[in-house]
Amino acid sequence: MGIADDAVEVRSSGWRTLAALHGRIEASLERELVREHGLSVVEFTVLDALSRQDGWHMRISQLARAAALSPSATTRLVNRLEDRGLLTRVLCADDRRGIYTELTAAGKKAYRAARPTHDRVLGEALDEAADVPELAELVGFLHQRAPV
Repeated sequence: MGIADDAVEVRSSGWRTLAALHGRIEASLERELVREHGLSVVEFTVLDALSRQDGWHMRISQLARAAALSPSATTRLVNRLEDRGLLTRVLCADDRRGIYTELTAAGKKAYRAARPTHDRVLGEALDEAADVPELAELVGFLHQRAPV
C-alpha cells in the first residue's frame, strides 16, 4: 500500500468511526425524544436551530442547511411542525418572496421541555460510546473540544 492509499484508508476509517458514533447517538436521541416529547431528532434539530436565532426565525433555505435536509424534505417537515402548531411561516418584510419559519409559543415550550432530555441522552450516549474501543478516541476528542 502506498502513501496515497494510506491517506485514503485513514480518511475512510475516520469517516466510518464518525458515522458509527453518529448512528449510536442519533438512535438514542430518536428513541428518547419520541418517547418523552413526541419529537423526532430532525424535528428537535429544527426547533433547536430556530431557538438559536435572534427573533427565533430563519429562512426555509437556512433551516434546510441547519437540519441537513433537502429543500423538499424541509418543506414537508415545516408543514408537519406547522400543522402541530410548533412553528409558523412569516413573510419577509424586506423581500416579499422570502418566507421565514418562526417558533410559536408552543414550539418554544416544546423545545424548552425537550432540551434537557436531548442534553442528558447525548451525554449518556457519549459516555457509553467512550467504552467502545473503536469510538473512544473520537469521544475523547469531542470532550476535549467541549467548552467548560
